[in-house]
Amino acid sequence: MKLYPLKFIPIFCYRIWGGNKLKNILNKEYHEDSIGESWEISDVDDFNTVVKAGPLKGQTIKDVITTFKSDVLGIHVYEKFGDEFPLLIKFIDAKTPLSIQVHPSDALAKERHNSFGKNEMWYIMEADDDAKLIVGFNKKVSKETYLEKLKKGNLIEVLNTKTVKKGDTYYIPTGRVHAIGAGVLLAEIQQTSNITYRIYDYDRVDAKTGEKRELHNELAIDAIDFKYYQEYKTDYNTIANTSNTLVHSPYFKTNILKLTKNVKKDYSKLDSFVIYMCVSGFMVLEVDNAEYKLKYGETLLLPSCLNHIHIKTEMATVLEVFM
Repeated sequence: MKLYPLKFIPIFCYRIWGGNKLKNILNKEYHEDSIGESWEISDVDDFNTVVKAGPLKGQTIKDVITTFKSDVLGIHVYEKFGDEFPLLIKFIDAKTPLSIQVHPSDALAKERHNSFGKNEMWYIMEADDDAKLIVGFNKKVSKETYLEKLKKGNLIEVLNTKTVKKGDTYYIPTGRVHAIGAGVLLAEIQQTSNITYRIYDYDRVDAKTGEKRELHNELAIDAIDFKYYQEYKTDYNTIANTSNTLVHSPYFKTNILKLTKNVKKDYSKLDSFVIYMCVSGFMVLEVDNAEYKLKYGETLLLPSCLNHIHIKTEMATVLEVFM
């Protein structure tokens, strides 16, 4: 059987801070309240996304990789990760702020949880007026000062809080304290990991459990990067109809394509799968004489063996993700 571009059925995750923008803006189909995350492509244990259509319909991403191996991932990616998909792809809707948190490095996550760490990036798709993010510290902070601020409940004083707008992009390496603020809808690309250390959660009580969520400050203290950085936001070009570098890290690479006309893409030298996240507009992919639609808020996986793509559109913005 020949591989083809794959869409997966999203996994919708209840979150204490979730809203309704995934349904109302991205047209996701679910009936639950407070859905904060749409896991578009996931190989996290017990959260494996399933192929939506075509001959592979109903198979998990794990099933597909186990069958087709490097034809899906690319040779060098398969040699490194085997049958595991290395990325977790999400859309996130924050009606209220997420907890202030940090993610462990690969080494720390492996030692403590037998997991990858969680390096990630955010691309802001929609933001309410005065919506904010927390990313890193606003000055040099010692571990002792951090602990004192945390104990007194005024940690926010030393955190870097920024108002954001559509198109803003942030890379969040492991160790960087961060939080998504209320009113933000974003695309998130991260390593395949579900490890988060909560530092502060505004003393909220979860309506479902009637309890406050667990904090992980003893684990977090050894994971935090206390350095101050002059700039946290990612600058990038937006030259139309070409792949502009957005975030290139050792863990994943993301370009942005602002499309105003039909474009042909040649991935024959890439040796990696490619993920398209449509963050505005609508487009049609022509692959091997078949067409695949991709609209705002949808995600598609191009297996590594599919090298020649014809994108047809009059206007779309796409995140192009690969290894």
